[in-house]
Amino acid sequence: MAYDVTGRLHEIFDEQQVSEKFRKREFVLEVQDGQYPEHIKFQMVQDKTSLIDPFKMGDEVKVTFNLRGRGFNKNGQMLYFTNLEAWKIEPASAGGNAGNSYGGGQQAAPRPAAQNQNPTLRAQPSAAPIASDDDNDLPF
Repeated sequence: MAYDVTGRLHEIFDEQQVSEKFRKREFVLEVQDGQYPEHIKFQMVQDKTSLIDPFKMGDEVKVTFNLRGRGFNKNGQMLYFTNLEAWKIEPASAGGNAGNSYGGGQQAAPRPAAQNQNPTLRAQPSAAPIASDDDNDLPF
């Protein structure tokens, strides 16, 4: 599942080499949600770890991410974890202008409709509009 969220970069961590074949980098985004801000940690993996390099703490950015979840068995007990895996970061003012994005030129797959009440966190529409205003003959 792919989602977008807009907020202020609160903290940027150094890249971590987790294993010989896996590296990650994390950052925290401050998102206004009602009276209190939320501090949400994202991770970037492998070749995406440098996506945050053009930005600094305090910048307003739009982050496109996938919601990832996995389970594993540890000593006979099933444990689960969830990650917010960022794959595109752009200035918040870019408003979807692909020329200003830092996502490596990847296009987003169709996304589920949002069910969240937070206007700064939303899933992308799953399909294009059926017709534009120019394509119909309705009087309104």
